[in-house]
Amino acid sequence: MVQIQTYLDVAHNGRSRKLMCIRILGTSNQKYTATDNIIIVVVKDAIPNMFLKRSEVVRAVAACTRKGTKQPNGMFLGFDDNAALIVNQEGNPKGTRIFGPVAQELREYNFARIVLLALEVL
Repeated sequence: MVQIQTYLDVAHNGRSRKLMCIRILGTSNQKYTATDNIIIVVVKDAIPNMFLKRSEVVRAVAACTRKGTKQPNGMFLGFDDNAALIVNQEGNPKGTRIFGPVAQELREYNFARIVLLALEVL
């Protein structure tokens, strides 16, 4: 689960390395999210001379979380780390390649472009 002030890795080639969650979009008193909500993050570490700078506030989607979730077929799915994908207002990723697996729930929540770019969908 991703809470406020949770550090996330970036799962695409957007030239930033670390993100920190500062707000979860949705209801006003939601304390944590899984892989379906859009979150507001701040870039904590970035590669120099790229389009994302340090301390820039952007939108992201939690692609995989360490805390496992139960799948509809009965499997329990958890990942090795917390990772996010930076998206624009329409929900399309800013990067062109996605590294590592992403959760299958992204397909159900209208993030089809992310699922198409991912190498592995679990």
